[in-house]
This record gives sequence, C-alpha cells and structure tokens, in this order.
Amino acid sequence: MNVLDKLRYLDAYPKVLEDFDSLRIKTSGGAIVTVISTIIMVLLFISEVNDFLTPNINEELFVDTSKGSNLRINLDIVIPRISCDLLSLDAMDTTGEQHLHIEHNIYKRRLNLEGRPIEEPKKTDIMEVKKKPTEKNTTVETCGSCYGAEDEAADIKCCNTCEAVKDAYRRKKWAFSDVSKFEQCQSEKGVEKMKHAFTEGCQIYGKMEVNRVAGSFHIAPGDSFSVNHVHVHDVSPHSSTQFNLSHVIRHVSFGINIPGKTNHLDNTTITATEGAMMFYYYIKIIPTTFVRKDGSLLSTNQFSVTSHSKHVSPMSGDSGMPGIFFNYELSPLMVKYTETAKSFGHFATNLCAIIGGVFTVAGLFDSFLYHSIRAIEKKIELGKFS
Repeated sequence: MNVLDKLRYLDAYPKVLEDFDSLRIKTSGGAIVTVISTIIMVLLFISEVNDFLTPNINEELFVDTSKGSNLRINLDIVIPRISCDLLSLDAMDTTGEQHLHIEHNIYKRRLNLEGRPIEEPKKTDIMEVKKKPTEKNTTVETCGSCYGAEDEAADIKCCNTCEAVKDAYRRKKWAFSDVSKFEQCQSEKGVEKMKHAFTEGCQIYGKMEVNRVAGSFHIAPGDSFSVNHVHVHDVSPHSSTQFNLSHVIRHVSFGINIPGKTNHLDNTTITATEGAMMFYYYIKIIPTTFVRKDGSLLSTNQFSVTSHSKHVSPMSGDSGMPGIFFNYELSPLMVKYTETAKSFGHFATNLCAIIGGVFTVAGLFDSFLYHSIRAIEKKIELGKFS
C-alpha cells in the first residue's frame, strides 16, 4: 500500500471531490467556446483523415533505358471550316517510316458550321502513300483523255480516273482547275465533294501506335503524296489561301492517363487570322512511370509544348503548306512516381495533437475570458471601473 500511496503523487489527472463537483460554474461564454472548439476539431479531424487516405507520391528522375516499345498518340481535333473530304492525317518519324506498320484507330466525323454532327463517324486511313497510278491494258476506245497532259516520255497516255488526271497535271506542273470540267472526276462524285468543301467542318479523333522515336503528325488539306521521297499535298483546284485552318484541340496526349497528369493542349482554341496558315506545335515528351501502392506499374508520358504560326504565301516565296503540325521528340530522362501509404502512427499522433491542442487552447481562452469578465464586474461593483 505504501507503494500505491507514493504512486498517487504521479497522477496527472487529479479528481474533483464529489462534494465540490456542484461548485463548478458553467457560463454562456464557455458554451460558445466549447461549440467553436468542437467545430474546429471536427474540421481538422476530417482534413487529417482525408490526408491519411491520400497516398504519398515520391518522385525520382533517372536515365530512360527502356526500348522496343511503341508510342501511343491520342488526339481529338476539330477543324470547323474545312470538310473531312479535303483533310488528310499523316504520320511519319525520323526512321523515314510514313504509314506502314502504324496501328491506328482514327475516325472522321462530318460537322455543320455550328459544330453539330451531320452523320456517324467513319474510320479513316493514315496517309496512304500514293504513287503514280498504274495503267491497265486498254484499247483506244476505252482510253480516257488527260486533257492535254499526255506525255509519251513519262508513259502517260490514258487517264481513266480522276486521280490519273490529277497525277498527269501534277507531273506537268499545271494547276488543276475546276473538277467539273473533267469527266473522270464527275463520275467519282468529285464535284459533289468540292461543293461542300467549305460549308462543313470536321472532327478527327482516335489513337495511333507509332515507333518510339522522334517524329511528327499533321492535319493538312488536300490529298497527300510521296514523290521522290518528298511528302507533298495536292490542294488543287483550290488555292492555299482559301483554307481556314482555325481549329480546336479538344485533346492531345501520349500514353494512358494517370493521377496528376496534365495535358497542356487540351481545350485549346486557335483562330486563323488569314488563309494559308501553318500552325506548329513543338512537343518534348517525357517518359513517365507510375507505381501504385499494390505494386502495379503504369507507363505513360508527360509533355511540354511550345507553339508557332506563320502565313504561307507563294507570292513572297515562303515555303510550306497550310496545316496543323505536331513535331515531337523524346527526352532521354524518365520520371518515376511511386505511391506509398502513410503511417498510421503519424495519423494517430496528429489526431491526438489536434484534439489535445484545440481542447487546451480553448480552455486557456475560456479561463482568460472568464477571469477578465469577473475582474471587470468586481470593479463595477466597487465603482472603480471607468
């Protein structure tokens, strides 16, 4: 018992005798302080629980040694003043590959000038490299006219398709005038396409898998061709100044989305101040790995971007063609985010600090308030308060 008696001196929580318990005074000021401190404790408790449930994200930076994988490009772009029939999506990389072996799932959706869909989207190809049309064995009676662009040296004798006429004119470096003059183009509904050239808009969206090397992709008016390993677009019979390349980039990203990933080009609206504009987007891709708490691994890419635009005027000797161009290159560094759970001990310590701290501070404030009011009341009773 002597030991227990001595142990009582260490009690940090002395109890009030029941006889004196009724002497405790409760005030309205103390009630207000209690309500306010309780609200503060509840809010801080909710904040601390939310912080505990949110995992820590550790960031590392190191040299990217991965290889052999593909790069996934996601895009959703609207060109509101040019029809889908006149627009081509082309992709190429530094290896010289243009469209071969590129896996893609790209769609075009026709829009009216108000931006509402006209019909269901249709899947489209990525730059089918077109070459000179091959001529089949035909008789004189079935040999279509090239309308003056025949060339014996180039083996151009017959033009049985609209594409053959265009190719013949291109080789002659002649302007391809109104398609309604050519019978081959009329049979292929070329006139109907030209009629809606600038009375419709187009949404191009989807995804494509390309080689994991630097490259580019672009959306430009006209049919795309590869002539002597040079990529060109044929916009005839229109002039380049007729194309309004105003556009809305609804979404552009590389790889899958992960928590905290920001795509800087999303919801970007660009208005062309004149025709024949070239819009460049220079993108630096940073490979990114995200490791979840359960150990699963997600590989994606972040990117930074700078933009530039210029007017292409053949009269002033400027080279280029109107279009929207995205040039990208990969950073040699990789960012790794690792998700880790927070310590429960740290969470419990913070809760104790919140409850004990708020309770203690509120008690000190209430005590100060109570004794201050009591002192003022005594001075009033003695007539010394002025």
